[in-house]
Amino acid sequence: MPTVSTPPSPPAVATPAPRRSRRKEARPGELLDAALDLFVSKGYSATKVEEVARQAGVSKGTLFLYFPSKQELFQAVVRHVLSSRFAEWDLELDSYQHDTATLVHYCYEVWWQRIGSTKACGLPHLVMAEAHNFPEIAAFYRQEVVLPGNRLIERVLRRGMERGELAPLDLDYGVTLVLAPLIFCASVKSTGGFCLPSPDFDVPRFLQMQADALMHGLGRPPQGAVP
Repeated sequence: MPTVSTPPSPPAVATPAPRRSRRKEARPGELLDAALDLFVSKGYSATKVEEVARQAGVSKGTLFLYFPSKQELFQAVVRHVLSSRFAEWDLELDSYQHDTATLVHYCYEVWWQRIGSTKACGLPHLVMAEAHNFPEIAAFYRQEVVLPGNRLIERVLRRGMERGELAPLDLDYGVTLVLAPLIFCASVKSTGGFCLPSPDFDVPRFLQMQADALMHGLGRPPQGAVP
């Protein structure tokens, strides 16, 4: 009896892998990262929401679901990378145990690690450059960053005076003395460092020297020291 051959089975059709879906809750963070990158590199005026959406890999409609306008997107970026940190820094100061000189050095070091060496340090330069044309973003930045930052520095200085480690001083001017090197560092980093004396200028070392100079000028002289 002849053998009936079994026809070959048709080749298996590969089932297409399901398209990888992105978590909806992850999208705002991706949009904020993309917006920060573009705001810092191009400026507020030149940044288009379409570019932000494209860089984040979403549609413009998706961006507007989270941030209805460019101004609200900018505000969210500032809150995300700057103003949200003040509560954390206030808690650190509440529990800080060392003397004022060590604290001032620590403040400069932490600012450089968490802000100055990151893209976030481009935001102060952006606001100063565009405040005239966009006073609303300057007013927002003042409320969200400048005033809380000033209050935090004022706490550091007041603590030093109360502990007898700083001479009495006008806090408005004292806050500006502490803040000025940070504004300088943010500006030179945002503009490519063209005004620095050398390409290998060590910003953290500069900040530590600033802390030493501040404490030399603001610190209370030891008892019996010759003025």
